Amino acid sequence: MIATKRNCLAVILAAGESTRMKSSRSKVLHPVAGRPMIAHVVDALAAAGISDIALVLGRDADKVEAAAQNPAVTSSVHIQTERLGTAHAVLAAREAIAKGYDDVLVIFGDTPLVTEAPLTAARAGLAGGADVVVIGFEAADPTGYGRLIVENGELLAIREQKDASAAERAITYCNGGLMAIDGRKALDLIGRIGNANAKGEYYLTDIVEVVRAAGGRAIAVAAPEEELTGCNTRAELAVIERLWQQRRRRQMMLDGVSMIAPETVFLSYDTRIAQDVTIEPNVVFGPGVTVESGAVIHSFSHIEGAHVSAEAEIGPYARLRPGARLGAGAKVGNFCEVKQAEIGAGAKVNHLTYIGDAIIGEKTNIGAGTITCNYDGINKHLTRIGANAFIGSNSSLVAPVSIGDGAYVASGSVITTDVPDDAVAFGRARQENKAGRAVLVRERNQAAKAARKKAAE
Repeated sequence: MIATKRNCLAVILAAGESTRMKSSRSKVLHPVAGRPMIAHVVDALAAAGISDIALVLGRDADKVEAAAQNPAVTSSVHIQTERLGTAHAVLAAREAIAKGYDDVLVIFGDTPLVTEAPLTAARAGLAGGADVVVIGFEAADPTGYGRLIVENGELLAIREQKDASAAERAITYCNGGLMAIDGRKALDLIGRIGNANAKGEYYLTDIVEVVRAAGGRAIAVAAPEEELTGCNTRAELAVIERLWQQRRRRQMMLDGVSMIAPETVFLSYDTRIAQDVTIEPNVVFGPGVTVESGAVIHSFSHIEGAHVSAEAEIGPYARLRPGARLGAGAKVGNFCEVKQAEIGAGAKVNHLTYIGDAIIGEKTNIGAGTITCNYDGINKHLTRIGANAFIGSNSSLVAPVSIGDGAYVASGSVITTDVPDDAVAFGRARQENKAGRAVLVRERNQAAKAARKKAAE
C-alpha cells in the first residue's frame, strides 16, 4: 500500500536489434499467446498501478509504440540512437525521468512473463528507504548470471560470473535485470556510472556500487525465476510460450475448467472460459474467444473470435472463425466450419458443413454437407434460416436468401429464392434412369484407357 501512494515512471528498454532472433522485425513484437511480448509487459505495469511509461525504442519504433498502447497507461517515446549499454539506454528517457517521479522502474520489453508482484515489491523497497531495489531470483542453474552479493539485508554488489570468486559463483541468488530507483536521485546516480570496462559501455548494474559509494542503500527483492525469463532467440520464445501456457492452463483449471490433456490445449492472451467447461485434447483457442459454463469442446477443434454459449457443443474437428456465435445448447459437429454466423439456441450443425454470413434460428437442423454460398466473388451476402427449420443434406443455399420458420429443404437442393414458413423446397433436377447405359460407359472408358496405354508404349 505504501508504494501505491507514490508516483512512478516505468522505463521499458525495447531498442534491441533482434540479431539473435534472426528476424525482420523487432524482438518485442514477436507474439506470446497471440500478443506482442511488449504488450504483456505493459499489462503487468498497469496491474501494478503504474500509469506513466517511457518507451526506449530503436528498430520498428512506430510498430512497437502501437503494440505497447494500453488504455490504462500514458506513454512517451524516446529513441535510442546509439547502443552503449543499459545505463545509456535508460538515459535516452532523460526527459521523462526529469519530470520528477518518486519511483523509476526499469524493465525490459522482452520479459512477458513478469507479473505485478515483484514490481510492487520493488517499489515498496523504495518507499522503505532504499535508493535502489534490484529484482533477483533463485536460479536453478546460476551459470552465466550476475550474482547478487547480499549481506545483512544490504545489496553490496552485482558480480558478473567472469569477475566472481569461487565463493561468489556458488551463490544462486541472481540478477534479473529489472530494478527500481529513487526517482529524485535517478539521473544523478545513473550519470555517475562509468564505462571503464572491456566494451566501453555503461552498465546499469554498476549503479549498486555507485549508490553505496555515495552513502546510499541498495537492496534486492526476489521474484520467481520464470517471471524474469527473457527472450533472445526463437528457441527461448518457444520456452516463454510454453511457460505462459502452463501458467494460464493451471489458473483456468483452478477456476473450474476441465482439461483432459492440458498440455495439448493452447490458449490466447484474452481467452475467457467459464467454470464447468470441458476441453478435450488438442484444442486451439485463437484471440477473442468466450466460452460459457457447461460447454464441451471436443478434440481437434480450432476456435477464434467466437462466442460459445452455455451447454453448447463443439467438434470434434470443428472450426469456429471470427464472428461465430453459438446459442445455448447449440451444436457444431465434426468437420464443420462456421464464420460470421449466429447459430440459435439448440440448433445443430452436425457434419461436414460450412455456415458463413448466416443467421440460424433456434432448434433448426442443418444436414451434412450443407453450405451457405455467401460469396459472389466480390461481396458477401447473408443467409437467414428461421427457427425449427430442417435443411436436408448436401444442400447449397445461395445468398442472399431466407428460409422461413419450420420450412423443409429437400436433400441435394440448390436454393436460390426465399422459402416461406412451413414450406417444403425442392431445388434439384428430376432423376432419370437410362437402362443399360452403364455398360456403354464402361466400354468407352476401357477403350480410352487402352488407347492411352498403347500410345505410351
